Amino acid sequence: MTTSTVLTRLEQSAWRPLAQAHRERVQPWVEPRLQRRRQGRKHPVDDFLFEYYTFRPAQLLRWQPGPGVALEGPVPDLAGLSGFVERDGWVQVDVDADAIVRKADRLPAVAALLEATAGRRPRVGCSALHEWAMVYRLPQDQVRHAQWPLRLPGEDIAEVVEQVGLRCTHFDAFRFFTDAAAPRNDRQLTRALQVQTEQPGCLHATMDLYKWAYRLSPLVGADLIADTFELARAARTLDMRAAPYDLRDLGFTPLLLETPAGRAEFATLQRQLAVRGERLRARLLAALTAAQTWLTAQRGS
Repeated sequence: MTTSTVLTRLEQSAWRPLAQAHRERVQPWVEPRLQRRRQGRKHPVDDFLFEYYTFRPAQLLRWQPGPGVALEGPVPDLAGLSGFVERDGWVQVDVDADAIVRKADRLPAVAALLEATAGRRPRVGCSALHEWAMVYRLPQDQVRHAQWPLRLPGEDIAEVVEQVGLRCTHFDAFRFFTDAAAPRNDRQLTRALQVQTEQPGCLHATMDLYKWAYRLSPLVGADLIADTFELARAARTLDMRAAPYDLRDLGFTPLLLETPAGRAEFATLQRQLAVRGERLRARLLAALTAAQTWLTAQRGS
């Protein structure tokens, strides 16, 4: 049943400054990506956030308040977009839109994964060797970022992997391990087991808060999506500082994971990032609960 019941109405004088502030915040993240794309250049750190994650720059720039809020129209950025509807001059999330129905169906599974992750103690003993495992026993021309040199010879990288060991808990990192590296992990990960193995100390689990937020947009508002992007960017930066690539020409000081001191430094930074992730995970879970409550109320009206 279609209904126009909402929790909050924002007139143009209220929502336009919010939309402009969001654009100004996001633009410095987006514009370098657009410039590189126009020039045909690649960036092994920042491009990951627009290639592995599939939220386009235009989508990240677009502000929307999430469910339960109606905006006084017109709202040019949202006009004609799937998932929104205008009624009597007010624009809001359309509970009956196919896109919203599909995303609503995904809410319980995403919430269950986030809750399971939040309920575990952070593990910080992986030493960020997932990127090392992705180049383990590969020649330079076959590695993922072949245009950037490795800091160490292949044999030295292999020695670190073999001596320190692999303790990855995140399937979407593990699935990129080389064939030679995968059996060395302390557990064999699968998609089906993800809810049982995901843990909050993992850099990739923290980065994926962005994925879950944008995939459920507009049931998650743009401000929270931007917050998760910012954290994902910090996680990706730490991730690649710990990688075996030499990215100093891009301004990334390497963490020397081949040394005990480097591994200890990484673990300290990993803990700090996990604390930030814990806060955002709680906010995202609260947003999913609020979205589910709103959807239930709308469909029951």
